[in-house]
Amino acid sequence: MSETGKRRCQVELVVPFHDLDAMQVVWHGNYLKYFDIARNALFEEAGINLYDYCVKSGFLFPIVRTRAKHTFPLRYRNRFVCTVVVVETRRKIVLDFEIRLADSGKLCARCRSEQVAVRGSGFEMEIMIPEDIQRALNGN
Repeated sequence: MSETGKRRCQVELVVPFHDLDAMQVVWHGNYLKYFDIARNALFEEAGINLYDYCVKSGFLFPIVRTRAKHTFPLRYRNRFVCTVVVVETRRKIVLDFEIRLADSGKLCARCRSEQVAVRGSGFEMEIMIPEDIQRALNGN
């Protein structure tokens, strides 16, 4: 948990060669992969396995919106830290992400994602996120 009481998680990664584009910087689509690695770590730390939760409850949590801003390029072998912070969990799961170079702390990218709860194969959107997921993500 952070000083503001919101659950947060950090992962440290290194840029592999296969994530680069022709300009020798990380291709923009790979940032979503980095954000997802941090999201998965956050959920694991909260004790949530989304696959098992889906099998048991029938709920899925698709991402319905992402918004990213790229401010400084990641390059081959850069060590970086991706931080994710829980912003909201009541009606949707809103997460804020930051990617910073590990050595200097220079900001490389920010992102916000939104996930909703849908029920089963019919993909019927629910009004609220299930309470047990809310509690876990809020650290209760």
